[in-house]
Amino acid sequence: MSNWMLRGLVYAAAMVVVRLFQGALINAFQTQAALISIVLLILFIIGVVAWGVIDGRADARVQPDPDRRADLAMVWLLAGLVAGIVSGAVAWLISLLYKGLYAGGLINEITTFAAFTALLVFLGGIGGATLGRWLVDRKGEYEPQPRGGAAEDRVDTDVFAAVRPEDTATQGGAMPQEQTSSVATAEREATTAPQPTYSESPTEEIKLSDVQRPAEEAEQTKPDEEQR
Repeated sequence: MSNWMLRGLVYAAAMVVVRLFQGALINAFQTQAALISIVLLILFIIGVVAWGVIDGRADARVQPDPDRRADLAMVWLLAGLVAGIVSGAVAWLISLLYKGLYAGGLINEITTFAAFTALLVFLGGIGGATLGRWLVDRKGEYEPQPRGGAAEDRVDTDVFAAVRPEDTATQGGAMPQEQTSSVATAEREATTAPQPTYSESPTEEIKLSDVQRPAEEAEQTKPDEEQR
């Protein structure tokens, strides 16, 4: 059962009990109707705040970072809606059999009175959760964190959860896997194929005497041509 469903059903039953006591006490002490209603309402709110404090303390101990804590606001909002609608419908059914319970029509019970009950549960739960977290943060009563972090059960309520920076960094910094396709294999073979080596031609040595000899022969042939 979801966290918000459990809380909603519990406080729906509590509200029905409060209204039954209210009807019985007002019938017995009609002059104290306002005081009876206020006292019962305060007791109901105290019960909601107490559970909210427990939730806030438990969440703060598990997760010291305020930015990564559970979305208790959504939990208590859904719990308040369930408590209001269910308690209104049940109270209307009981009023058909027990005339001492003060209840309106079905539409009025599942709209107006349900909204009032949902508001009480939501504000009481959020107030208690805030108080519980503040108490833990002030005293530093955090539980030791296991390596790797603990999985949080908030899938059914945390509708505003965003992508965590470390998850994005992990995805962006993942090591690329080596391609094993035929194209990649062919490219790898082409780049690693041995290149043919070309031998350099031997350097030809030219002697100075071989260069001077044709020059001397040319000089000797010039006088012969002039004499002719």
